[in-house]
Parts: sequence; structure tokens; C-alpha cells
Amino acid sequence: MIILISGNTHTGKTALAQRLLEKYKYPYLSIDHLKMGLIRSGQTDLTPEDDDLLTPYLWPILREMIKTAIENGQNMVVEGCYIPFDWAESFTPEYLESIRYFCLVMSEDYIRRRFDDILRYESVIEQRMADPDLTPENLIAANNAYLEGCRAHSLPAILIDGDYTVDIDL
Repeated sequence: MIILISGNTHTGKTALAQRLLEKYKYPYLSIDHLKMGLIRSGQTDLTPEDDDLLTPYLWPILREMIKTAIENGQNMVVEGCYIPFDWAESFTPEYLESIRYFCLVMSEDYIRRRFDDILRYESVIEQRMADPDLTPENLIAANNAYLEGCRAHSLPAILIDGDYTVDIDL
């Protein structure tokens, strides 16, 4: 089984992947780690700020890693914001039977009420550098874009609106 976890920054993708590792023993791949490895090794001239270019650059690599894991009968969680909304078009029905997709989306109300908590827990799994552009308004706009992308492609979105209790049963 392949679990894809997408969503905007600070929605808890890595924390959820870590919980799935602990609960089901499924290893996970952080797309951010792949991105930084390719950037730091000089395999690409892209930078961490090139979000619009990183998805089409990283997806073919991720797609083939996912296919390989399925062919080998392996379980894997892939988490990150570089999963395109049309990801399913990359796979035949036989592969799709082994893939589940989840997108974490915070509501506007949640972001406005819990912005301080979002910042407090931003490094719960990995140490983040402070982002001066991370504002409630930017988070709201980006989360709304993810929600619209999910709706446009008939993808499931896990809406975070009350207490933060995101869990997936497989």
C-alpha cells in the first residue's frame, strides 16, 4: 500500500507520516528531503523557492519510486506538497488499487484561531527555519488553493477545523 499525504506547509503532513510509521511500520519518504538532496548535490539548478517548478521536476521521480514500491510489494508513505492534483493520471488502474491519497487542509477559521499553535508545533518532527512570509493570510490563501484543487480533481481532503486530530486508519 502506498499512502500519499499532500497539503500546504504546516498542515502536519510529516507528523502524520511519522504516526503511520509508528502505528503500521510503513516507512515514509519526505519529498522535502528528496528535493533538498537533489538541490544540494547539484542535480538541479532549482532552488527551494521554486515551488511552481519543483512539482513537475520531482513528480516523475516520485511516480517511478511509487511504481517500484508497488511492484516490489512494499508499503510506503510519501508526504509533501509536491504531489500534483492530477497524480492519478500517472498510474494504470492496477497501480491505483494500491494507492491512497489524503490532502490535509486547514480551514480559515482554524488558522485564525490557532495560528500561534501552528507556529508552536511547526518543528514537532523536524527543525524548521523561521519563515517571515508565513502569515495567517498566506496560510489561508494556500490552504484554500489546496481545497479547491482537491475539489476540482475529486480528491479527498481532510479538513482541519476544530481540534487538531488528524489520523488515518488503513
